[in-house]
Amino acid sequence: MNPNILLYFLLVFSYCWFLEARTDPTDLAALRSLKKQWKNTPPNWRKKDPCGRRWEGIFCNDSRVIKIILPGTNLAGPLPEDIVSLSELQILDLSNNQYLTGHLPANIGYLQNLDSLVLVGCNFSGPIPESLGSIQKLTHLFLNLNHFSGSIPHSIGNLTNLIWLDLSENQLNGALPVSNATAPGLDMLLKAEHFHLGNNRFSGEISPRLFSSRMALKHVILNENQLNGNIPDSLGLVRTLEVIRLDRNFFSGPMPQNLSMLTRMSELYLANNNLSGPIPDLSGMNLLTYVDLSNNSFNKAAAPQWFETLLDLTTLIMENTGLESHISTALLSLPHLESVILSSNQLNGTLEISASVSSSLRLLDLRNNSIDGFSSAAVNRSISVMLDENPFCLKAEAARICNNSRPLRSFIPLEDCAPLPCFSDPIFLSDCRRPYLGSLFFRSFSFSDLTNSLYYAFLTESLQPRLEKLQIPIDRVCLVSSMIDLNGYLVLNISFLPPDGYSFNRTGVSTINNYLNNHIYPSPYGPYYYSDLSYTNFPGPGKNTGLIVGISIAGSVLALLTIVAVVYGYRQRRIAQLAVKLNNPFASWNDGNVPRLKGARWFSFEDVRQCTGNLSHESEIGVGGYGKVYKGKLESGELVAIKRAQQGSLQGALEFKTEIELLSRVHHKNVVNLIGFCYDKGEQMLIYEYVANGSLRAALSGKSGVRLNWIRRLKIALGAARGLAYLHELADPPIVHRDIKSDNILLSDHLNAKVADFGLSKLLSDHRGQVTTQVKGTMGYLDPEYYMTNILTEKSDVYSFGVVMLELVTGRMPLENNKYIVREVRETMKESGYIYNLVDPAIRVDALIGMEEFVKLALSCLQDMSDERPSMGEVVKEIENMIEANNLNDDVESVATSASFEGGYRYPYSSNSNVSFGSSATASSPFIK
Repeated sequence: MNPNILLYFLLVFSYCWFLEARTDPTDLAALRSLKKQWKNTPPNWRKKDPCGRRWEGIFCNDSRVIKIILPGTNLAGPLPEDIVSLSELQILDLSNNQYLTGHLPANIGYLQNLDSLVLVGCNFSGPIPESLGSIQKLTHLFLNLNHFSGSIPHSIGNLTNLIWLDLSENQLNGALPVSNATAPGLDMLLKAEHFHLGNNRFSGEISPRLFSSRMALKHVILNENQLNGNIPDSLGLVRTLEVIRLDRNFFSGPMPQNLSMLTRMSELYLANNNLSGPIPDLSGMNLLTYVDLSNNSFNKAAAPQWFETLLDLTTLIMENTGLESHISTALLSLPHLESVILSSNQLNGTLEISASVSSSLRLLDLRNNSIDGFSSAAVNRSISVMLDENPFCLKAEAARICNNSRPLRSFIPLEDCAPLPCFSDPIFLSDCRRPYLGSLFFRSFSFSDLTNSLYYAFLTESLQPRLEKLQIPIDRVCLVSSMIDLNGYLVLNISFLPPDGYSFNRTGVSTINNYLNNHIYPSPYGPYYYSDLSYTNFPGPGKNTGLIVGISIAGSVLALLTIVAVVYGYRQRRIAQLAVKLNNPFASWNDGNVPRLKGARWFSFEDVRQCTGNLSHESEIGVGGYGKVYKGKLESGELVAIKRAQQGSLQGALEFKTEIELLSRVHHKNVVNLIGFCYDKGEQMLIYEYVANGSLRAALSGKSGVRLNWIRRLKIALGAARGLAYLHELADPPIVHRDIKSDNILLSDHLNAKVADFGLSKLLSDHRGQVTTQVKGTMGYLDPEYYMTNILTEKSDVYSFGVVMLELVTGRMPLENNKYIVREVRETMKESGYIYNLVDPAIRVDALIGMEEFVKLALSCLQDMSDERPSMGEVVKEIENMIEANNLNDDVESVATSASFEGGYRYPYSSNSNVSFGSSATASSPFIK
């Protein structure tokens, strides 16, 4: 080729390339820092220029980045300090990326053009930076559902343009700040319409200066805190209020009389406080739909007549409030009334349900009162009347009314979306496709009849058309189930179904998240937030031969252009080098401030190097998404397994600390022992006892060289069950493991079962033995009720253990070749009553003594409803009885005391092919065939 033509070509290509590479250099350096420190960034972030080549989730105005919208895309890592270099950034939405961890940058206030900061449902921790209060343009601040701690900075009061403040579901404490001579406070947020501060640890009295008639507040949400003193009268001055939630605090004294002046009020929640004095007159609140004043110490009085004036009322809850006299028929005749709950009062006389009773009434709970008569003229009405613990129930004619009270189901599944097995069974049917699943949490709502499908019509009549206008390909938006959770929130578990044969891409998932959590979509009821189930079924990049050829040519040409662009490239590298190191998620664990943990030693990095031969390749015994695992030998001669987190590990800081804090307090022969941990020189390592024979999964698959006969499998089931029973019943507070699977049951040199890997565990500190939390676990083992309700109990572990029991019988993984072992066993048992054809061929030659009882016990653990499953203590007793009844205690085959880890065998602490939500492996959709 003529050299002049080649030179001309190079110059033209160079000119075009520089025209395309148009992102501002400072912005480019900041984005490259994000790319470097985050895991799971979109594939097209490999392109050179974010603005010119349109990085996914990055929106530019000419050369400047103005929006980062990447919610629900499984990003992992910290929020780098360099993000503050994006000086033109207006919207930052990273919500529902649960692996984003660490502290917010202290200098985040440099983002002076930021309008919306949306970090809902991440795992950020530490204090809210003071500098946040300097972003004058900020209108929407959503930091809810994280782990922020400390007090609310007074500087937040400087955000005079703020409309929405949501700091709920964190660990914030202290008093609610109000302005003084030297500092601003929340009372200065006169444009704010939403104070959402519930589910924190705020304490002290609310200053009367917090509220004023100049405010534009619609929602004041302060439930589940530790606030005390009187409810300030100034609250009644905010005439724009529509929702008040002050329930589950320690407020005392009488209710402000001027609350009745809040004529726009729709929902009022003041339950579970220490309020006293007369029951307030709410007759001026003509728009009230939902009233809950339960469990307060009001003066004893007849049921107020103002009840009967609230024509829009759907729900009245006044348990244990000192009500006397009788229930008027006028109250029960209110046209929209759905639920009346007046239990544990002193109501008396005859309960009369007239023919004029509301056609909407579904529940009338009058348990534990003094009612001595009952009559009903309401025939063919579906009303649940609950009269237990009343004198009337002692009469003979009361048999059909009393002793018939059943607890309400924790959730109500509706099948207008897809067959219910699509959501309880990880193997999706052909018509289930690959939906994107999430939950809308309404902090207040105007109804209580969850079975009325009209309340959910907004999903298809409003939400779906709006999303379609945003060019998201959606076939249906529909309801999986609805429930009232432990916080008193209405939870709608919903499914976004793509067209047949399609999956949602990152843009689709991000748009749905942003549309909901940034409240672009108007609330059909009260204030809400959106939490999703990690979606990883994103379509891969399409193959394009021309594009591949073009990239190859461009790569060659760009290599030549390096000489031309050396100055520019050098400058860019220098800018990129200014990116600061990862935020330290363990700032509180600096030298001298490591918590004192019972039974767990702190090891220096040098200690670890010495006991592993300088972390040599020869000492490696496994590798996974969390990092590498090394075998080491301490000075005492004790063998240990050392789990070393790689930089940006998906397990992350939260799980690292959780595992240390939990394992250091539990000691049982069937729970793996934590020897210590290393937090030194930027390293995170967990040091366990060395468990010689690997995991149960490795043994069942034959990879560890250990043969397990049937009787040995029974013994392993018993050992693992004892370990779990200890966690549930003897640990204080109880611990739910949340990721029980055969990979997390380890086998010692004598094949004693040990429960391991506590990275996802939760403490059940609630006296009800349950906690509402985001769904995490491993598909195939995940409790369907936990998935649909977000309510975690120890029975979720029982379900997972039932799956492990079936693994012991069949030798199969739960999900294998598009077959779900739970469904296979259920169907086979239903057809023939025995599952010999499903039994692991490795044990068919054994005497399968107790097999039938064992399978039946496993299926009882796998009941869809948690209250129908046994406890782990009961499971232990059942397996013990099987072994004792068949005289199997001493009939244990001799086994090797060690196992080979050669031939590709992966050590139990490494990850595996099963996919976990929130674990070290990359999460995948539970509904992919």
